[in-house]
Amino acid sequence: MPELTPGLRADLARIAGDGGLLTDPADCWPYGYDNSRRHALPRAVLFATREEQVAALVGLCAKAGLPLTARGLGTGTTGATVPDHGGLVLSFERMDRILRVAPGDRLAVVQPGVINAKLQKAVASAGFFWPPDPTSAATCTIGGNLAYNSAGPRAVKYGTPRDNTLGLRAVSGTGEVFRAGVLTTKGVVGYDLTRLIIGSEGTLALITEATLKLTPLPEAKRTLRATYADIHAAARAVSSIMAQPVTPCALEFMDASAIAMVSRYSEIDLPQGAGALLMIEVDGPAACIHEAQQAVAEAARIAGPLELRLAETAAEVAALWKTRKALSPALRHIAPKKINEDVVVPVSRMGEFIEELERLSRATGIRIVNFGHAGNGNIHVNLLIDPEDSDEVARAAECLDAVFALVLRLEGTLSGEHGVGLEKRDFVDRELDPVALGLMRGIKAHFDPAGILNPGKSLPLEGFLAKPDRGLVK
Repeated sequence: MPELTPGLRADLARIAGDGGLLTDPADCWPYGYDNSRRHALPRAVLFATREEQVAALVGLCAKAGLPLTARGLGTGTTGATVPDHGGLVLSFERMDRILRVAPGDRLAVVQPGVINAKLQKAVASAGFFWPPDPTSAATCTIGGNLAYNSAGPRAVKYGTPRDNTLGLRAVSGTGEVFRAGVLTTKGVVGYDLTRLIIGSEGTLALITEATLKLTPLPEAKRTLRATYADIHAAARAVSSIMAQPVTPCALEFMDASAIAMVSRYSEIDLPQGAGALLMIEVDGPAACIHEAQQAVAEAARIAGPLELRLAETAAEVAALWKTRKALSPALRHIAPKKINEDVVVPVSRMGEFIEELERLSRATGIRIVNFGHAGNGNIHVNLLIDPEDSDEVARAAECLDAVFALVLRLEGTLSGEHGVGLEKRDFVDRELDPVALGLMRGIKAHFDPAGILNPGKSLPLEGFLAKPDRGLVK
């Protein structure tokens, strides 16, 4: 990797402007991590505020052969924003303006550093929301949401960022600015570069502006909680709910291990023998919300719930969600350095998947806790380990390898919304065939011929054979 010569430092300082460049290792240190707990020290950090800066920086890095890693606020869990090749980090946190909200066209135009919650608040005043709502919405950026295609619970009804983004402005790996997509909800001119760039983790182009599709806020919402004796009953209920016309806006689940963990650390009101739990929300026009709630409840009853409760007030809604919200603190207490995966399986095979995970847990001695977005089969598989125990780490590696094999056997996918980054990169060739991988590498080479944009992320290294212990040791 080229050194930061005095001339290169001067060029970076010129592009960054006053207060826009960090080169002291102590100042750069915080920008070398994300929520995966991986860390690598960048040579410098540049804060962009304008598209012209991004283009100039990419052009300079391409000419110098200097790796460039884009970053929002570092909430990702897969190491995608960790500069493991050194080089520069480009922070978008100061590029945080909402440029336009157009209710008549149901769209908003934003810069990539806008925080998700800030956008939601801004568009809510006009009667709208942007459907993607990751758990980290209070701190994650729109650019990060797009880079990972992060969606959250509402994806079951409203879709992912790919479904809710009309167009982009971006900078390719050569430093050229281009526009992709449209300002309308229809448009088929040219290839769909917008959807290609979303989810590419900054390996193809750097997003400088996004045109987002807004959705009107619903008039009414109803919240239900259903408990079942086991995961198979809950899975049947999920399939039944998703097979009828009313699509819930959230359909979350917890398995028996998750319920047991929450019960140890929080007083919760659940029926005796609860082995699985569903949190269900329905939204829509006030005039028909009662009928929608009844239709979903009837579908949930097909599997014979131990209890099905409807919240009538805001306090009751909070009480129903208390169990689910108590899970994360309980997990942090038990295993603050847990392995958290977000695989997806077909909804109809969710019960089989959880049952196999329970068998795998017994066979490996690794405690596994599962929860997630049941409506689209997006399961957060949590392996609770002590990273200081080398034997447990080794068994966890074997367990994770088996989890991924199981997901693919059930015709699922290895990542639903957390992305690939470094954590799953070396398993990708199990899911994608060689022809598809070859096409993707060709696309990468065309967008980024110098190979400077987030090198080594998302796609497995050529000639690499996946090993079960890769990506576990932080």
